[in-house]
Amino acid sequence: MQSNSENPHAWMMIEVDVSNLVDLRQKLKEDFMRREGIPLSLSPFVLKPIVNALKEFPMLNSSWHSGSIHVKKDINLSIAVANTDDTVVTPVIYHADRKSIAGIAIELHDLANKARNGSLLPSEFVEGSFTFSNTGSAGSLLSCPIINNPQAAMLTFESIVRKPVVIQEMIAIRSIANLCLSYDHRMVDGMIGSRFMQRVKYYLEQYKEETIIY
Repeated sequence: MQSNSENPHAWMMIEVDVSNLVDLRQKLKEDFMRREGIPLSLSPFVLKPIVNALKEFPMLNSSWHSGSIHVKKDINLSIAVANTDDTVVTPVIYHADRKSIAGIAIELHDLANKARNGSLLPSEFVEGSFTFSNTGSAGSLLSCPIINNPQAAMLTFESIVRKPVVIQEMIAIRSIANLCLSYDHRMVDGMIGSRFMQRVKYYLEQYKEETIIY
């Protein structure tokens, strides 16, 4: 309620071709399960591009305190996960910029398990600098998230849909997903928000069969 009433929310959405990401995950998931004993979800592949883009656009990694903007040095990602009461909590992956895709996947799985069994500690919720939610895992195609106050922004990754797209004057069937960003207009304007989203899109579309996740 505080975020919705006090923060001047702005919103934007872009489409991303995640075909290579989907293929890479499909290729790696069985080996990852054998090595780590946990499933390899899509979220870590999305979180790494977000981290890379936050390095380039630190205003998205900031917060609002007492009328001024505080840009955070550390990239600590608040992750929306369901808990035992079928509500959503946002534990934090600390220093996400220091972690590989595999490292993010392992920590994300651990946080989700703790949320489900109610064992998250208060210390695991503090100092988040940017929030992510994989709303597509619940079938959503488009979201307008409320910012996790006092952070500057929140991004959602929506359902992957197979669509016909035009590539070099030819039609191909590709895996397409929407990225949705809500941001506090006191800290981020439309130009910075758009550039940030384009960089997330760029990094998401750079995945290849040779991409190393460790």
